[in-house]
This record gives sequence, structure tokens and C-alpha cells, in this order.
Amino acid sequence: MHSLRTISSRVQSTLRRSTYIDPDAVRIDTRALAAFRIVAGLLIIADVLLRSRNFTLFYTESGVVPQSLATEMTADNAVSIYYFTTDSTVIAALFILTVLIAIQLIVGYKTRVATVLSFLLVVSLDHHNPLVLSFADTLFRMLLFWAIFLPLGERWSIDACHADSLPRSGITSLASAAILAQVVYMYVLNGYHKRESELWTGGEATPLIMGLDNTTFLLGDFMRNFPALLQYGGVTWYYMLLFAWLLILLQGNARTLFVAMFIAGHASFAITVRIGAFPYVAIAGLLLFLQTPVWDRLETLVRSGTLEQSRRAYIRIELKRLASRFPRAQIDSKTLRHAKTTIYTLVLVVAIISLLVVPTLSHLPVAQSIDEEDGPKDRIDERADAIRVSQPDWTVFAPHPRTVDRYYVFPAETENGDTVDAYNERPLTHERPYDELQKQFGTYRERFYMSSVRRGGPDDIVAETLADHLCEIWSEEHGEELTAVNMYYVVEDVTLETIDESAVRDREIQPIYHHGCGDTEPRAIDPPE
Repeated sequence: MHSLRTISSRVQSTLRRSTYIDPDAVRIDTRALAAFRIVAGLLIIADVLLRSRNFTLFYTESGVVPQSLATEMTADNAVSIYYFTTDSTVIAALFILTVLIAIQLIVGYKTRVATVLSFLLVVSLDHHNPLVLSFADTLFRMLLFWAIFLPLGERWSIDACHADSLPRSGITSLASAAILAQVVYMYVLNGYHKRESELWTGGEATPLIMGLDNTTFLLGDFMRNFPALLQYGGVTWYYMLLFAWLLILLQGNARTLFVAMFIAGHASFAITVRIGAFPYVAIAGLLLFLQTPVWDRLETLVRSGTLEQSRRAYIRIELKRLASRFPRAQIDSKTLRHAKTTIYTLVLVVAIISLLVVPTLSHLPVAQSIDEEDGPKDRIDERADAIRVSQPDWTVFAPHPRTVDRYYVFPAETENGDTVDAYNERPLTHERPYDELQKQFGTYRERFYMSSVRRGGPDDIVAETLADHLCEIWSEEHGEELTAVNMYYVVEDVTLETIDESAVRDREIQPIYHHGCGDTEPRAIDPPE
């Protein structure tokens, strides 16, 4: 055991001596960790509740992603507790379990255990349906993974009430550096990709994105009326991404202002672009950059609120009394503590090298050999994919922003010879189903799923599974059989001149898949005259 402690201390000492960054730059206030813990738990609960809207369609065997398809579309040896069952009742119970563990994370009881379990349950759910995922899910998994190595329960938690000593004011460690570096890595790499597009460097990208009817919502239409503001905002965001490393190097008010700019940017995305939870996950990560003076001011603001001091003291006493009712059982063994510290340190060092150092080097011209096929990066990614913590290329609206709108039309023929649009449940036409195309999707997860359908997967297995599902449910819901289903998506070119005039956009119909229901051979279904 002594040798293990020696290895651990040597690793940490070497890394401390080898860094040229001010230790305060990677110091995280324990109140920031507590705020991140609470927001992370709330995000898990919100995600489970939002996914539940498509529970039958996306998470059961009677839907469009049965377990056989999920395992086909995930990495080999992928880890998911959902792979042990296909019973919809058990799957629903696992959803509930995920919410309960998230609540445990929020209140901070046995916080590290709750963090590990939350991470494993989130990974399991993502593997259960990999066709509805986005960069938001990837970023959240990465942040939750690094959070395992941080004392999230040091403040504002049941664990803090159980502690025999006062909480530390802040944490400076390999783990604090890693989770901050994760956020910076994501931003800088995204900016690095965006530099390839003149639309980003010239400012036209953001107005064009606001012209995407299948993505924008809420204030998105309103913001189209201010193209100059959108251009300046887009260029500012582009340079913020390129200089995101300043999130670590800046200190004091300068860092607070820069963090506030990023938070404001994500808040604007949340009310204009329907991209799922990405803005909220990013804001959760940005909370970790807020330094002690910010949290001191927030605490002062809370103390100066409407509650009297005696009332606040009473609430604190009651909370501590409530926390005391939770069992405090733990193994108080110095040997076990040292062993845990050693294991955490070694796992953390390996993770940092695999998930941050190697991916960073792979983007440097002097180290392109790292990115060769079947090279070290590929082998690392293959293993990391099993638990969904491999670094993507972070190409969010990059390198080139999407400048086409898309909507889906599924021509289908019934046994009576009638033709219908099976996806939109209307008479067959290739015209828009809605003026606001994002209304074509019941949920944002459905939009991500349809992008997976458009890509098809190996041997068009994703599109085939959806077509089979449509053939089965159509007769149940409409009382007649389908004999054939075609899948198309319609592409509309969005230009600065046609942002608000969809009727004059150039359109092109792209095929996805032709399917024959039952024993019927696939065939093309001609659109109406």
C-alpha cells in the first residue's frame, strides 16, 4: 500500500511541477462545484422527463429503436444497463431510478457515489437510443465524468452537514484543471473548425442560421429583422470561441465578464434555436469558472434579502436536523482512503492523457501521425466509446453553418390504391407541412432521430426499421394497410435574400429509402400532378 501512495504522490507532484499555469487559474470554488452539482441533477431529471414524451416510440421494443438496432448503432462492448432487459415496465423503472439518483445528487448525499451512478445511468440511457443524441449529450457526459473526481458535495449538501470539518473554500487539482480544460477544449476546437468558413469570418453565418425554419423557434423569427445585429453577434461569438482559452488565463473581474459573455451567448441560443439542452449544459460548465469574489457577492446578496437573520438561522438548523436523519455509515479506514486516492489519481491521469492530451495533439500539424487510421487516437476512441466519453470533433454548426432547410415527405400507397404522406399524415404532396418547419417534429429528439434516418446507418437499417414501424402502426391507427412507403427529404436553399421568403427558395427532393410493406416489393410512388 505504501508503494501505491508513493506512485500517487509522485504523479501529482510531477504534474504540479510541470505546469506553467497559475494554480489559481484552475482553482474551482466549492460553491461553484455545489451549483454545478445541483444544475447537473436538474438537467438529468429534465432530460428523463422530456425523453418520456417519446417513451414508447424511442425506448421500447414496439418503437423505432429496438434493442437490436441500438446495439448495432453503438460501439462494440458498449455499456448499458438497459441491454439486460426489453421489458417496457423495467425500462420505465430504470427511468424512475435515474430520477431518484439525480435527486440524491442534488441534495448531495453520498455525493461521489451519486455522481458515479448518475454518470453510468446517463451513459446507459444514451446507449439505449444512440439515434436521438446531440452534442449536448456528449458535453454533459464529459462534464459528469470529470465531476466524478471532484468534491461536489463539499458545500450545500447533506454530506457537508455530516462533515467533521469546515468545507474548503476552493479546489486546485488535476480534476479541476481537467473539467475546466474540457469546456475550453470544446470551445476552441469549435472555433478552429469555424475558421474554415467565410460565412463565419465574414459574419453571414448567424443570419443564415436564423433563417432555418426547422431549427429556429420562439424569438428566432423576430431576430431575423436585425441582420446587422446578428452579423456582429456571430463574428463576436466566433472570436470568443477562438480565444476561449482566456477563460482559464483571465482572473478577477476580467474572467467574470468573459464568462458572462459566454453565458449570455448560450442564453440567446436557448430562446432562438431549438438545439436541445446544449445551452443549459454549457452554462452548467461555465459556472465552474466563476471565482470566489463572485460567490462572495452572491452570498452577500442572499443575506441582504427579505428573510430576517433569525429566520435564516432557523432554516439552517432545520436543514441540518433533516440531514442528520440520513445514515452516515462509512468505513473509516486510513488504508482504504489511501487506496481510493491512489486509484482515483491513476484513473484521472490516464483519462486526462486519453481524453484531452491525445485529442489535442491530433489536431496539431506536427503530430498528424497520432490521427492515422488504427493509430493511438483511434484505439483510445474505440475504448472510450464503450462508455461514451470519447472526444468528438465539436463541429457544432461548423466548419460551415447549415444553409439549407429540410423537411420530410414519406409517399405511401394504401391497399385501396390511395396515396398519402405517411410521415405527416396528410394527402400526398411535396409542399411544406408547416410554415414553421420545426413543428414537423413533436420533440427536439425527434429532429435528431430524423437526421439519423436521413443518414440511414449500415445497409439503411435505421430507415428500414422506421418504414417497418410505419407499415405496422398505419393499419392500427387508420384501419387500412400500406403496401409501400418511400422516404424523401426536401431541401430548401437558404440565402440572405430568402431568409423570410421560403416560397421562392430553390427546392430539391432527395431520396432516403424505398420500402415494401410485408411481402410487397419496394417501388417508387409518383407524386401527384
